[in-house]
Amino acid sequence: MNAGADLAGFAAGLRFEHIPGEVVRKTEDLLVDWFASAVAGHGSRPVTAISSFAQAMGPQQGAAEVITTRRRSSPYFAAMANAAASHVAEQDDVHNGSVFHPATVVFSPALAVAQALGASGRQLLAACVAGYETGIRVGEFLGRSHYKVFHTTGTAGTLAAAAAVGNLLGLDAQQMRHAFGSAGTQSAGLWEFLRTGADSKQLHTAHAAAAGLLSAYLAKDGFTGADRIFDGPQGMAAGMSSDADARKLTDGLGTRWATAETSFKYHASCRHTHPAADALAAVMIEHALKPADIARIVTHVHQGAIDVLGPVVDPVTVHQSKFSMGTVLALVAHYRHAGLPEFEEHFRDDAIVALRDRIEMERDPEVDGAYPRRWIGKVTVHTVDGRTLRGRVDEPKGDPGNTLSRDEITAKALQLAAFSGGATEAEMRAAVQRLWQVAHWPRVDALLPLPPAGEGRGEGA
Repeated sequence: MNAGADLAGFAAGLRFEHIPGEVVRKTEDLLVDWFASAVAGHGSRPVTAISSFAQAMGPQQGAAEVITTRRRSSPYFAAMANAAASHVAEQDDVHNGSVFHPATVVFSPALAVAQALGASGRQLLAACVAGYETGIRVGEFLGRSHYKVFHTTGTAGTLAAAAAVGNLLGLDAQQMRHAFGSAGTQSAGLWEFLRTGADSKQLHTAHAAAAGLLSAYLAKDGFTGADRIFDGPQGMAAGMSSDADARKLTDGLGTRWATAETSFKYHASCRHTHPAADALAAVMIEHALKPADIARIVTHVHQGAIDVLGPVVDPVTVHQSKFSMGTVLALVAHYRHAGLPEFEEHFRDDAIVALRDRIEMERDPEVDGAYPRRWIGKVTVHTVDGRTLRGRVDEPKGDPGNTLSRDEITAKALQLAAFSGGATEAEMRAAVQRLWQVAHWPRVDALLPLPPAGEGRGEGA
């Protein structure tokens, strides 16, 4: 048995006509959501650094679109820049069971290559589903132990990008196996950056998208990779996991569409904070609480949340604050939502910091036992007048059973564009309406108007 070979065969052979209609529609939704997150990266300092590097190293003109600068580059460098941009606002999608953010590492390279090849919208969608199905299964295969140290989006994401690009390039099953081998040996991304609020998270996605693209193109030209990169004696499982299960690589291929299981993000923060945030919001509304009524809050969480969020005690940057459970819940207590403006304007406010320091996480056996398939939110709120109030959410806003409508996705896209200034409202509305029709595109072209010759967008110059 070689589960990796079966997964490679599936990724290579997937075509648009194989995909159920409801999965196609969900992929369209995910594409719009990803595009909005990429626009939201406009003006971000880490994104500007990576896009500046890409512009300097790549061609001044190329076939692929860099969304934040509206310049053109090679697919490799456009994928790198767009993957960095679409992960910085912490609004891109997540798959619960794999604890993996597929969009940033799938759509970024797939769009760039589709533009370069002149692929159709249907070819783009099929390739992206191949990337989602692959990356999600690799994340599930690597298991909970992997996520304790490794950022799965940076590791499994390299394989997801290789699958999407390999599908567009028309790799056969054997070539896709080689692409997986090359992608797996480049998988990287460690959580240590969270302790100091470093910029590494954007590098993780930029590297994964570009390395996966590289792996697929090399395989097309006959470059070989490890045959058993997943479960070989010196493969990914051996070096990166203590609970890997190779059976998960092929779980329900062609019948279970993991793409449709993917969740949208409502709050602009690490997904581990969302269940508790929604549970707290429900308590605040039900009991008409004000922040001054709260003595302390206990969030009942899974171990993964403690592993990732626990090191962030006193966040010093906006991005680091999105990995602080206390900050997120303090913002929710004050504003009922932890969105981009709330973080940007208030994460260091005295009132937010004071409440932040009265919020603690405790591992809860029920929540931990359900994770990662289900992300349950439970909070206990202790009030200054002696009451003990409890809240619970079984499906946070954005999960498949509590998903965003197309109107809500559009509203989110407009809000992200307005916040970053990456597109005007008219540009964003036009792009979103076009993207809903992607399955009918004869050719994938630029998503935003290009600037006049010689002009950029203030980044990457």
